Amino acid sequence: MEHQSLFSFSNPEFWVLAALVIFFGLLVVLKVLPGALFGALDGYAAKIQAELAEAQQLREEAQALLAEVKAQREESERQASAMLEAAKADAIRLEAEAKEKLEEQITRRAEMAERKIAQAEAQAAADVKAAAVDLAAQAAEAVLLARVATGSDPLADTAIGQIGGKLQ
Repeated sequence: MEHQSLFSFSNPEFWVLAALVIFFGLLVVLKVLPGALFGALDGYAAKIQAELAEAQQLREEAQALLAEVKAQREESERQASAMLEAAKADAIRLEAEAKEKLEEQITRRAEMAERKIAQAEAQAAADVKAAAVDLAAQAAEAVLLARVATGSDPLADTAIGQIGGKLQ
């Protein structure tokens, strides 16, 4: 087989090439190929532009959300700091109140103990006095019985005589 030139009219590849060139030429003339090609490119560009716009919007939303989260974090830190300070102040106040109550309770208990001691001393003194009175009464009774038993007691006789005069 001989090697024929591509641009020979007898070469079938030449006619395939010519038909292809005519086909593309008709597409360009009829604006089918550029319209479809540019339409596809425009659609792709619009899609990319929409994605870029969406990405920009998402970025702005993310920045806004980040700013909001930072503000919330700062507010939370301020609140936590305020709560911590309030808790410290409460702890100091409660400690002072507890000391004061403890001192009051100690004072009350000391006073109560002193009162109980005073009552016990008074009771002991009263018991001693009662015992002394009982003992003195027993001693007087014994002395009087001894005098009466002897038969004549000038004091008893005088007292009995006076009672008779006073009863009349």
